[in-house]
Amino acid sequence: MGKGMESGSEAKRLEGLWGGEFGDAYTDRNQAAGSNRASFWQAILKEFPVRRVLEVGCNLGGNLKWIASHLPPQDVYGVDINLKALQELHHGLSGVNALYSPARELPFRDRWFDMVFTMGVLIHQPPETLPIVMAEIVRCAERFVLCGEYFSPEPTEVAYRGKTGALFKRDFGGLYQQLFPDLILRKKGFLSKAEGWDDVTYWVFEKPRA
Repeated sequence: MGKGMESGSEAKRLEGLWGGEFGDAYTDRNQAAGSNRASFWQAILKEFPVRRVLEVGCNLGGNLKWIASHLPPQDVYGVDINLKALQELHHGLSGVNALYSPARELPFRDRWFDMVFTMGVLIHQPPETLPIVMAEIVRCAERFVLCGEYFSPEPTEVAYRGKTGALFKRDFGGLYQQLFPDLILRKKGFLSKAEGWDDVTYWVFEKPRA
């Protein structure tokens, strides 16, 4: 079996994991995950004004609900592969656009969004297809790319609820800059558990004008 087939199979395995009962359980555990994130998104949207936003891996909308309080809901988008999460998001945030899509095949035009972001999603991408996911994010962004992920100076796999190959820490900001050297780092910070997050490092990049 070739490397491309192997990496595609691993991506599909993880998509099946997060789209099934394992992902449903994650959704149930995280009903209140975004409850303390208002101040972060208020500050980000003030510093980096945008009109249309996409979250890749939106789950229940714990981030999107705060963004939709600053932008018209019809300009707020999220994609996920867990149908339970998307159904609950539709129920709780009826005006927001929530779509089923794998992160590696985003169904949007180039530069359609002012900002595309992930929060705790790149960590669950297999190393072989992570660059594909990141390329899709950059492709769909007109101006800003934001990611908030578990940081490690070296790629490190972490056992996750009895599953292997399901969570990887690394320097995601450094990888963005390596893969897309035109990206300009505008902000970097840390979000602790006390702030309503899960000890994640975040980066905000700006794309050069087309």
